[in-house]
Amino acid sequence: MLRVEFPALPQPALRRFDVTLPSDAFGATHPLFPALAELSCAARELLEKAAQPLTEGNGIDSDAVLRALAQDYARDPARWQQLQQDWYEKQMALFSRMAQPAANSETTISDRRFNAAEWREPFYTWLAQSYLITSQWLIELAAGVGSSMHERKKVSFLMRQWIDAASPANYAWSNPEALKRAHQTQGASLAQGLKNLRADVPRGMVSMVDENAFEVGRNLAITPGAVVFENELLQLIQYRPTTPTVHERPLLMVPPCINKFYILDLQPENSLVRYAVAQGHTVLMVSWRNAPPRMGNVTWDDYVKDGVIRAIETARKICNVKQINALGFCVGGTLLSTALAVLKAKRKKPVAHLTLLATMLDFCDTGELSVFVDEAYVQRREAQYANGGVLHGRELAITFASLRANDLIWNYVVNNYLKGQTPPPFDLLYWNSDSTNLPGAMYAWYVRNTYLENNLKVRGKLTVCGVPLDLGKVDTPAYLLATREDHIVPWKTAYASTQLLKGKLTFVLAASGHIAGVINPATRDKRNYWTNEALDSDANAWLASASAHPGSWWKHWSAWLNRRGGKMVPARANLGGAGYTEIEPAPGRYVKQKAASIDLAQ
Repeated sequence: MLRVEFPALPQPALRRFDVTLPSDAFGATHPLFPALAELSCAARELLEKAAQPLTEGNGIDSDAVLRALAQDYARDPARWQQLQQDWYEKQMALFSRMAQPAANSETTISDRRFNAAEWREPFYTWLAQSYLITSQWLIELAAGVGSSMHERKKVSFLMRQWIDAASPANYAWSNPEALKRAHQTQGASLAQGLKNLRADVPRGMVSMVDENAFEVGRNLAITPGAVVFENELLQLIQYRPTTPTVHERPLLMVPPCINKFYILDLQPENSLVRYAVAQGHTVLMVSWRNAPPRMGNVTWDDYVKDGVIRAIETARKICNVKQINALGFCVGGTLLSTALAVLKAKRKKPVAHLTLLATMLDFCDTGELSVFVDEAYVQRREAQYANGGVLHGRELAITFASLRANDLIWNYVVNNYLKGQTPPPFDLLYWNSDSTNLPGAMYAWYVRNTYLENNLKVRGKLTVCGVPLDLGKVDTPAYLLATREDHIVPWKTAYASTQLLKGKLTFVLAASGHIAGVINPATRDKRNYWTNEALDSDANAWLASASAHPGSWWKHWSAWLNRRGGKMVPARANLGGAGYTEIEPAPGRYVKQKAASIDLAQ
């Protein structure tokens, strides 16, 4: 048997903590020993790389957090001593249980990182449970630290990052599944893990998906259509009809500019674009450009004027209608709503009905993302982009992944590197990894006036495209969707739009999170959603009296939109019109450009 020495434990107890591997499995002279050591070092390096965007410029100062912990101890040592005593008693109780021969057979661990049978070996059971006890202790320590709510959130967030990274499952020496697999494969899993690691180093990100399984235009974003307009900011795609007649009003979709549009057009079975086309809508899609360095000075006003408003006017002209219907998702919905407020100030109303998916207009509670944004952070960004510059998509990707680090970082560290496995093909995660660069000027304006100061909702506070902004004057009838487990756009914050917009509003709450709750195809009809016509000022009161419905919200939305699409007319045989012609087949070249392929040093 291979004995794991752990100095903190009395020697007799070590007899219960033997690892069930052959004695010659991983001795210091074993040929696999260097590979294990290299993987352990790589895991530490990966932690530093993954944490870099969080600690360099993103408002998370680990030194400041440590100082805050020290100050809290000095202020209230009794609390710390009590928590320390509780931790000690729990650890000793655990040790006592594990020292009894029959205890381990009945032990279960609820954390799915430790669900495998290998973790039920005595030593690893103790290791996992000791880690979980310590994790809870650190969370409780952090909960009381900080002089403000924002500082407490920052301390708790960084503590969670440290806790997640420190899991014994994340390291080759302390993960029995990885050790067993390495032994069974005679080291092949370690060799493949190192190969996977070397492939990821240039990217600076852990691979979440087998990227060879997907290609935009081949098996993603394949709804037939063509680019009918383009400028420096966007390409406008028009999709081909699949029904003999269509609703007179076309539907313009405005996706978030921080991600690529094909989240709305993944594969045929989960494409909202294809579904809307099948319902008889002429669908047009904004495909935002992956910003190159020369776009560093592009502003929020430019995105509104030359982006959304230009797309609205082009769609209206192509389909020869006075009004269109429009849909915005996440930041795309914020841009779209801003554009409607600008147009309203200019006495124009080219959008008849509005759909907002997981969109914030009143940034009253921005959830976990708020931990990154404070005055110091915004000032740094404004200085950084004062003369141009581009925020690289990798930084945004790691920031979002850090909100669910166990699922979106460490899960893949374990599987890809420690076990030498290839991530499974998953279209949503491929999209998630296909990051997008943003113009620095636009980004700095956005974080100050939304996340930091919440100016967008304040009547006349901002001037956009030369006019005072007042979202309260947007009286377009709207369908507002939020998702209940959204960690990007908290559903109660999305609900706050019902108290800001003035048109006739329908609010729907879908189950699941920011992406899975929105991309819930009608054909699968999974999960459920809630409706309530009475829009109470309090979101909790709205939900308390809401009705639950099984299945996808897509059918409910489609019924709402179909009644507002105008009369049925013969399908438009040709794409484009009014001087606009087909430039290239959908999905166009803008969406295919990778953030990593853009030379940000230009």
